[in-house]
Amino acid sequence: MSATTDVFIIGGGPAGLAAAIAARNRGFTVTLADGADPPIDKPCGEGLMPDSLVALRALGIKLREVDGHVLRGIHFRDRETFVAARFPGAPGMGVRRSVLHQKMLEQARNVGVSFLWKTPVAGLCSDGVIVAGKMIPARWIIGADGIASRVRRWAGLRTHRRRQSRYAFRRHYRLQPWSDSAEIYWSNGAQAYVTPVASDAVCVVLISRDPDFRSASLRTQFPELARHLQSGSALTTERGALTITQRLDHVYRDRIALIGDASGSVDAITGEGLCLSFLQAMALAEALQAGDLSRYQRAHRRLARRPVWMSKLMLLLDKHPALRRRAMHALSAHPDIFSRLLAVHVGATSPAHLVTTGALLAWRFVET
Repeated sequence: MSATTDVFIIGGGPAGLAAAIAARNRGFTVTLADGADPPIDKPCGEGLMPDSLVALRALGIKLREVDGHVLRGIHFRDRETFVAARFPGAPGMGVRRSVLHQKMLEQARNVGVSFLWKTPVAGLCSDGVIVAGKMIPARWIIGADGIASRVRRWAGLRTHRRRQSRYAFRRHYRLQPWSDSAEIYWSNGAQAYVTPVASDAVCVVLISRDPDFRSASLRTQFPELARHLQSGSALTTERGALTITQRLDHVYRDRIALIGDASGSVDAITGEGLCLSFLQAMALAEALQAGDLSRYQRAHRRLARRPVWMSKLMLLLDKHPALRRRAMHALSAHPDIFSRLLAVHVGATSPAHLVTTGALLAWRFVET
């Protein structure tokens, strides 16, 4: 066990590994602790948007086509309407979470991160962290321990501006993907997020406000998707998790900072959680080097604006089916607007483009 470290990270998921890599790239000594044993899996949609791959490359992580399945765009489907758009520029990728975690773990090892796996952190103290009954001195402490963050509670950063919860259940199916895009199927009060993750496998995540909404509901709620899946077989058991939209007033206190879902989160349907964590990691490392965590607070707010806007839009469509149907018809009639929205979603356009696209969508919406 390390006697001292510049940066101690609590949580070994993608957010924690990204923070560890980014801090090591700035020259800090880094120790990461987690109560689990890698690779760490988590129920999620497993789709990486193009901007996520750019952020990963900035951390030194390059995914190959054999690591997953190339994604060329996004499809929206309901029982009446189909809307599609290609990613502008480079594609995204569907990647099993366990594969992504292993790739990130390898890069963290390569840059010299020290690990304490199967080692839960018991608490914080004035000079460091308490691990296995001992104190490890640390200059900076980073909480990357997820939505139910203990570090957030220990640091007194529990106040949040808003909180909305939904339930997500993931299962993988063995069959050849029928599309080269991530697909979102809509029904009243629920969505199915479908991602090709290999040449012979797809990931399906069901998201709703109903904790009992499971794969057994596919036939009635998403009949078209059910028809696709009936030619395959289940690869994994169904696993569930909460997806929470929440924002914190502050993401740091003194020398403690939060990252990833511990620092606030957007609904899983946006597909932005991982990319946001990667970008936060690089912003946090820059602030650590400057010795000023207020810089991270400002960057954190700036980075969250686009995902938060997209989350609001998607949850609005979920909550109001009549509004969603009209929006889907408008986008189907004017696919160029959906392409513009997708460009905004993956960060390929400026904030000004978001305003003009929103105005154009509103005009077309009125016409329908």
